[in-house]
Amino acid sequence: MLKKKSLHRDMADVNVYTARRLKDMAMSLSGLAQAFADEIGGGRQLTKDDGLAAMQTAAAAVCGDCVRCNLYSGSKREDSYYLYYLLRAFEQKGKIDMEDMPRLFNEACRRKDDYVLHLNRNLGRATMNLSWKNRFLESRDTVIVQFRELASILEEFSGQMENATDITGDWEEQIKYIFRRHHMKVENMLMLEYENEQKEAFLTVRSTNGRCMTARDAADLVGRAMSGRKWSPAKDSKSIITRNAATFRFVEEGKYRMLHGVAKAAKGGELISGDNFTIHEGLPRQVIMSLSDGMGSGPLANEDSSKVVELTQQLLETGFSARSALKLVNTVLLLAGTEQNPATLDLCCVDLYTGVLEAMKLGAVPTFIVGHDGVEVLEAGDVPMGVVKTVEPVLLSRKMWDNDRIIMVSDGVLEALPGENKEETLKDFLEGTGTGNPQEMAERILEFAGSFEEQPGDDMTVLVGGVFER
Repeated sequence: MLKKKSLHRDMADVNVYTARRLKDMAMSLSGLAQAFADEIGGGRQLTKDDGLAAMQTAAAAVCGDCVRCNLYSGSKREDSYYLYYLLRAFEQKGKIDMEDMPRLFNEACRRKDDYVLHLNRNLGRATMNLSWKNRFLESRDTVIVQFRELASILEEFSGQMENATDITGDWEEQIKYIFRRHHMKVENMLMLEYENEQKEAFLTVRSTNGRCMTARDAADLVGRAMSGRKWSPAKDSKSIITRNAATFRFVEEGKYRMLHGVAKAAKGGELISGDNFTIHEGLPRQVIMSLSDGMGSGPLANEDSSKVVELTQQLLETGFSARSALKLVNTVLLLAGTEQNPATLDLCCVDLYTGVLEAMKLGAVPTFIVGHDGVEVLEAGDVPMGVVKTVEPVLLSRKMWDNDRIIMVSDGVLEALPGENKEETLKDFLEGTGTGNPQEMAERILEFAGSFEEQPGDDMTVLVGGVFER
């Protein structure tokens, strides 16, 4: 008789199966993107066929049986360069003038004004059609980028799942024993360890004496059983254990914790700031600070930056990496046609388990790190989101230590500072002011930037994150 698999082994098998299916989906999306790319043609200018069609239509309306200038038949020859000159002249000036026409035409044609009028009209229609076609192709290019990013996201996520180690057998007895002592029965469990050595546990548990227990107290039991770091219930987990069995997710606390502070001011004369920010917990034990600066100021800029921040946060909370989230939001904005009102995006992700900071920027100003060795400036690029479909986020990484500070500012803060090298001015101020409570530090920076103007010339936002050992 075959030995029945344990339930936790079944869950681990499901994890591996899911990872493989996600990888298959990633390959399918990559293939789909390549199929789209192979179908897209090259030229996006008026072609010889467009010019010949415009000439033929003009001749049908004006020339009748006249063959004096032989303009159309001469342009059909493979060695005729005049038609290409005519098309480029129309593209540059938006019209064809008499001096652009051949000398024979100007000397022989009796209705040259009518012919040129019809030729310009027909070329104008061809240009309009070409414009619509190019817009369609640009949208299709953006969809291709989106397919490729989705494929990259799925492949990355499947890799994380495949690389997770099932360590349930190492801790199952200890955890079940300590829960049993507190009148709780663990019916099933799965514990995984990821590449950064952080652990995550899924416990199906119920009360055996009719009393309830909070998920936070249950997390403390997990930590006591493992004699390691503190554990806590995941944000999406239930909060109370009852006599009805339910599955709870617990995550191991990181070595670090983060406190933050925010200070902001709207541009003088505006009631609403065009900057938006979020500070939230993404993946287990990862804190994400994001700051977006909308183009201009006021309600419209606020709406643009708010859209960027909200889309990015939704993707990060789902489990997308910061790089993938930034690129995907960029392609969404391109499809939405927001290139007229682009917004920058500045992301700082801190892994509280390892203390590693990853900063990702699209068009954002530098981030400042205040540490034991002084102030470090993390530089960035200058292309706003939703402007270039092939834009790559600037990725910067640094190890954070106890009592380090992360300073993120919008460009209004730097622009208010005196001197040509404004980053150096802020760096000098940070070196002189020292560290402290993150909220007080954010307010001091904003006060310093605002002291050089009677009223803010642009929206100003300062985010300060303090990293501390537990």
